[in-house]
Amino acid sequence: MAMTLRLTGEDSAALERQAALEGCSQQQIVVRAIRQYVERTSRRTLLDSVLHSELPRYAEALERLGK
Repeated sequence: MAMTLRLTGEDSAALERQAALEGCSQQQIVVRAIRQYVERTSRRTLLDSVLHSELPRYAEALERLGK
């Protein structure tokens, strides 16, 4: 899928510098950043879901442990 990414001049320059430092394309850096973001966000969403559903079951025990 093709996509247009609009960056500020500052962001574009930073991306260009980073690509040169790493010896890879700007596209590779952007794709890697997207994958990392999705992975991190997916884990956070899963953890939030589990905590939301399971925390009430253990609230009393956690309260006692916190004292």
